[in-house]
Amino acid sequence: MDRRFLGILAAIVVVFVVIFAVTQNSNNGSGGSSSSNQPTNHVEGKGTTGVKLIEYGDYECPVCGSYYPSVKQVASQYSNQIYFQFRNLPLSQIHPNAFAGARAAEAAGFQGKYWQMHDALYENQDPAGATGWVASKDPLDNYFVKFAQDIGIKDINKFKQDYSSDQANNAINADLNAFSKTGQAMATPTFFLDGKALDNAKLGVVNSQGTGLDTTKTVANFAKLIDAEIAKKQPAKQ
Repeated sequence: MDRRFLGILAAIVVVFVVIFAVTQNSNNGSGGSSSSNQPTNHVEGKGTTGVKLIEYGDYECPVCGSYYPSVKQVASQYSNQIYFQFRNLPLSQIHPNAFAGARAAEAAGFQGKYWQMHDALYENQDPAGATGWVASKDPLDNYFVKFAQDIGIKDINKFKQDYSSDQANNAINADLNAFSKTGQAMATPTFFLDGKALDNAKLGVVNSQGTGLDTTKTVANFAKLIDAEIAKKQPAKQ
Protein backbone atom coordinates (compact mmCIF):
# COMPACT_ATOMS: atom_id res chain seq x y z
CA MET A 1 0.00 0.00 0.00
CA ASP A 2 2.82 2.38 0.89
CA ARG A 3 4.60 1.73 -2.40
CA ARG A 4 1.43 2.44 -4.33
CA PHE A 5 0.85 5.75 -2.54
CA LEU A 6 4.44 6.88 -2.98
CA GLY A 7 4.33 5.73 -6.60
CA ILE A 8 1.25 7.85 -7.19
CA LEU A 9 3.00 10.87 -5.72
CA ALA A 10 6.07 10.37 -7.89
CA ALA A 11 4.10 9.82 -11.08
CA ILE A 12 1.97 12.90 -10.51
CA VAL A 13 4.99 15.11 -9.92
CA VAL A 14 6.50 13.99 -13.22
CA VAL A 15 3.30 14.51 -15.18
CA PHE A 16 2.45 17.89 -13.69
CA VAL A 17 5.41 19.71 -15.17
CA VAL A 18 4.36 18.89 -18.73
CA ILE A 19 0.68 19.75 -18.47
CA PHE A 20 -0.40 23.04 -20.00
CA ALA A 21 -3.52 24.81 -18.82
CA VAL A 22 -5.18 25.38 -22.18
CA THR A 23 -5.29 21.69 -23.01
CA GLN A 24 -7.34 20.93 -19.94
CA ASN A 25 -10.50 22.49 -21.29
CA SER A 26 -10.55 20.92 -24.74
CA ASN A 27 -10.63 17.41 -23.33
CA ASN A 28 -13.91 18.15 -21.57
CA GLY A 29 -15.82 19.70 -24.42
CA SER A 30 -16.19 22.81 -22.32
CA GLY A 31 -14.62 25.18 -24.76
CA GLY A 32 -12.45 28.17 -23.95
CA SER A 33 -13.42 30.73 -21.40
CA SER A 34 -13.85 34.41 -22.12
CA SER A 35 -11.47 36.83 -20.46
CA SER A 36 -14.58 38.56 -19.11
CA ASN A 37 -15.41 35.54 -16.92
CA GLN A 38 -14.34 36.02 -13.31
CA PRO A 39 -12.61 33.31 -11.26
CA THR A 40 -14.70 31.65 -8.57
CA ASN A 41 -14.92 33.19 -5.13
CA HIS A 42 -15.59 30.28 -2.77
CA VAL A 43 -14.31 31.59 0.54
CA GLU A 44 -14.87 30.58 4.14
CA GLY A 45 -13.59 32.05 7.39
CA LYS A 46 -13.85 35.51 8.95
CA GLY A 47 -10.36 36.63 7.95
CA THR A 48 -9.95 39.06 10.87
CA THR A 49 -6.19 39.26 10.24
CA GLY A 50 -6.56 39.73 6.49
CA VAL A 51 -4.49 36.62 5.73
CA LYS A 52 -5.76 34.41 2.90
CA LEU A 53 -4.88 30.80 2.08
CA ILE A 54 -5.87 29.70 -1.42
CA GLU A 55 -5.86 26.14 -2.68
CA TYR A 56 -6.02 25.31 -6.37
CA GLY A 57 -7.22 21.72 -6.36
CA ASP A 58 -8.49 18.81 -8.41
CA TYR A 59 -11.26 16.66 -6.92
CA GLU A 60 -9.94 13.48 -8.52
CA CYS A 61 -6.30 14.09 -7.59
CA PRO A 62 -5.19 11.55 -4.95
CA VAL A 63 -2.65 13.98 -3.53
CA CYS A 64 -5.38 16.61 -3.08
CA GLY A 65 -7.43 13.91 -1.39
CA SER A 66 -4.58 13.15 0.98
CA TYR A 67 -4.28 16.84 1.86
CA TYR A 68 -8.03 17.27 2.33
CA PRO A 69 -8.27 16.29 6.06
CA SER A 70 -5.33 18.52 6.96
CA VAL A 71 -6.59 21.50 4.95
CA LYS A 72 -10.06 21.12 6.41
CA GLN A 73 -8.59 21.14 9.92
CA VAL A 74 -6.47 24.20 9.14
CA ALA A 75 -9.50 26.07 7.76
CA SER A 76 -11.45 25.21 10.91
CA GLN A 77 -8.61 25.98 13.31
CA TYR A 78 -8.04 29.41 11.75
CA SER A 79 -11.65 30.11 10.80
CA ASN A 80 -11.70 33.36 12.74
CA GLN A 81 -8.29 34.61 11.64
CA ILE A 82 -7.94 33.78 7.95
CA TYR A 83 -9.86 33.38 4.75
CA PHE A 84 -9.64 29.99 3.04
CA GLN A 85 -10.46 29.88 -0.65
CA PHE A 86 -10.72 26.92 -3.02
CA ARG A 87 -10.35 27.29 -6.77
CA ASN A 88 -10.67 24.68 -9.49
CA LEU A 89 -7.64 23.20 -11.21
CA PRO A 90 -8.91 19.99 -12.86
CA LEU A 91 -6.03 18.18 -14.58
CA SER A 92 -8.23 16.44 -17.09
CA GLN A 93 -5.48 14.77 -19.09
CA ILE A 94 -4.65 12.50 -16.17
CA HIS A 95 -7.91 12.71 -14.20
CA PRO A 96 -10.80 12.11 -16.63
CA ASN A 97 -13.58 12.95 -14.14
CA ALA A 98 -11.88 15.91 -12.50
CA PHE A 99 -13.78 18.48 -14.55
CA ALA A 100 -17.01 16.64 -13.81
CA GLY A 101 -16.28 16.85 -10.09
CA ALA A 102 -15.66 20.59 -10.38
CA ARG A 103 -18.98 20.96 -12.23
CA ALA A 104 -20.78 19.14 -9.43
CA ALA A 105 -19.30 21.47 -6.83
CA GLU A 106 -20.16 24.58 -8.84
CA ALA A 107 -23.71 23.33 -9.49
CA ALA A 108 -24.18 22.67 -5.78
CA GLY A 109 -22.91 26.16 -5.09
CA PHE A 110 -25.75 27.66 -7.11
CA GLN A 111 -28.04 26.29 -4.40
CA GLY A 112 -25.86 27.31 -1.48
CA LYS A 113 -24.21 23.91 -0.97
CA TYR A 114 -20.76 24.44 -2.45
CA TRP A 115 -18.65 23.44 0.55
CA GLN A 116 -20.87 20.46 1.33
CA MET A 117 -20.33 19.08 -2.19
CA HIS A 118 -16.63 19.96 -2.04
CA ASP A 119 -16.37 17.77 1.07
CA ALA A 120 -18.51 14.96 -0.36
CA LEU A 121 -16.32 14.69 -3.46
CA TYR A 122 -13.12 14.33 -1.45
CA GLU A 123 -14.65 12.06 1.19
CA ASN A 124 -15.89 9.69 -1.52
CA GLN A 125 -12.74 9.78 -3.64
CA ASP A 126 -10.90 6.54 -4.41
CA PRO A 127 -7.22 7.57 -4.52
CA ALA A 128 -6.45 4.55 -6.68
CA GLY A 129 -8.97 5.76 -9.28
CA ALA A 130 -10.53 2.31 -9.55
CA THR A 131 -13.96 2.70 -7.96
CA GLY A 132 -16.64 5.25 -7.19
CA TRP A 133 -17.27 8.52 -8.97
CA VAL A 134 -13.69 8.94 -10.15
CA ALA A 135 -14.00 5.76 -12.24
CA SER A 136 -17.62 6.14 -13.34
CA LYS A 137 -18.68 6.57 -16.96
CA ASP A 138 -21.67 8.59 -15.74
CA PRO A 139 -20.68 10.23 -12.45
CA LEU A 140 -23.61 12.66 -12.52
CA ASP A 141 -26.42 10.10 -12.46
CA ASN A 142 -24.49 7.35 -10.71
CA TYR A 143 -23.00 9.43 -7.89
CA PHE A 144 -23.39 13.22 -7.92
CA VAL A 145 -27.19 13.19 -7.76
CA LYS A 146 -26.97 11.01 -4.64
CA PHE A 147 -24.36 13.32 -3.13
CA ALA A 148 -26.66 16.27 -3.87
CA GLN A 149 -29.56 14.57 -2.13
CA ASP A 150 -27.40 13.63 0.85
CA ILE A 151 -26.22 17.22 1.40
CA GLY A 152 -29.73 18.60 1.24
CA ILE A 153 -30.04 20.07 -2.25
CA LYS A 154 -33.77 20.50 -2.80
CA ASP A 155 -34.05 20.98 -6.56
CA ILE A 156 -32.25 18.04 -8.16
CA ASN A 157 -33.46 18.94 -11.66
CA LYS A 158 -31.89 22.38 -11.29
CA PHE A 159 -28.70 20.77 -9.97
CA LYS A 160 -28.49 18.60 -13.08
CA GLN A 161 -29.16 21.56 -15.36
CA ASP A 162 -26.57 23.70 -13.59
CA TYR A 163 -24.06 20.85 -13.77
CA SER A 164 -24.20 21.00 -17.58
CA SER A 165 -24.49 24.78 -17.83
CA ASP A 166 -22.13 27.23 -19.48
CA GLN A 167 -22.10 29.12 -16.21
CA ALA A 168 -20.46 26.20 -14.39
CA ASN A 169 -18.05 25.51 -17.25
CA ASN A 170 -17.04 29.14 -17.55
CA ALA A 171 -16.40 29.44 -13.83
CA ILE A 172 -14.05 26.45 -13.91
CA ASN A 173 -12.29 27.68 -17.03
CA ALA A 174 -11.86 31.11 -15.44
CA ASP A 175 -10.08 29.44 -12.51
CA LEU A 176 -7.82 27.60 -14.92
CA ASN A 177 -7.02 30.85 -16.68
CA ALA A 178 -6.35 32.59 -13.38
CA PHE A 179 -3.93 29.86 -12.37
CA SER A 180 -2.11 30.03 -15.70
CA LYS A 181 -1.23 33.64 -14.87
CA THR A 182 0.47 32.74 -11.59
CA GLY A 183 3.55 31.37 -13.31
CA GLN A 184 3.37 28.13 -11.32
CA ALA A 185 3.62 24.65 -12.83
CA MET A 186 0.27 22.93 -13.34
CA ALA A 187 0.30 20.86 -10.16
CA THR A 188 -2.35 20.03 -7.61
CA PRO A 189 -2.72 20.93 -4.93
CA THR A 190 -1.04 24.33 -5.23
CA PHE A 191 -1.34 26.62 -2.22
CA PHE A 192 -0.89 30.37 -2.03
CA LEU A 193 -0.56 32.21 1.27
CA ASP A 194 -1.22 35.92 0.75
CA GLY A 195 -0.27 35.51 -2.89
CA LYS A 196 2.96 33.59 -2.31
CA ALA A 197 3.12 30.01 -3.58
CA LEU A 198 3.94 27.49 -0.86
CA ASP A 199 6.37 24.59 -1.24
CA ASN A 200 4.45 21.35 -0.79
CA ALA A 201 7.64 19.60 0.21
CA LYS A 202 7.56 21.74 3.37
CA LEU A 203 3.88 21.04 4.04
CA GLY A 204 2.81 17.45 3.58
CA VAL A 205 4.35 14.72 5.74
CA VAL A 206 3.68 11.11 4.71
CA ASN A 207 2.35 8.99 7.57
CA SER A 208 4.26 6.04 8.97
CA GLN A 209 2.13 3.57 6.99
CA GLY A 210 2.89 5.34 3.72
CA THR A 211 -0.84 5.43 2.93
CA GLY A 212 -1.42 9.18 3.10
CA LEU A 213 -0.36 12.27 4.99
CA ASP A 214 0.18 12.60 8.70
CA THR A 215 -2.56 15.10 9.52
CA THR A 216 -1.04 16.32 12.79
CA LYS A 217 2.37 17.07 11.27
CA THR A 218 0.93 18.52 8.07
CA VAL A 219 -1.41 20.84 10.00
CA ALA A 220 1.54 21.92 12.15
CA ASN A 221 3.52 22.85 9.03
CA PHE A 222 0.62 24.93 7.70
CA ALA A 223 0.19 26.54 11.13
CA LYS A 224 3.83 27.59 11.29
CA LEU A 225 3.56 29.45 7.98
CA ILE A 226 0.16 30.95 8.75
CA ASP A 227 1.24 32.13 12.20
CA ALA A 228 4.28 33.81 10.67
CA GLU A 229 2.12 35.54 8.07
CA ILE A 230 -0.35 36.71 10.71
CA ALA A 231 2.54 38.06 12.80
CA LYS A 232 3.70 40.18 9.86
CA LYS A 233 0.35 41.93 9.81
CA GLN A 234 0.15 42.63 13.52
CA PRO A 235 0.86 46.23 14.61
CA ALA A 236 4.37 46.65 15.92
CA LYS A 237 4.49 46.77 19.71
CA GLN A 238 5.69 50.06 21.12
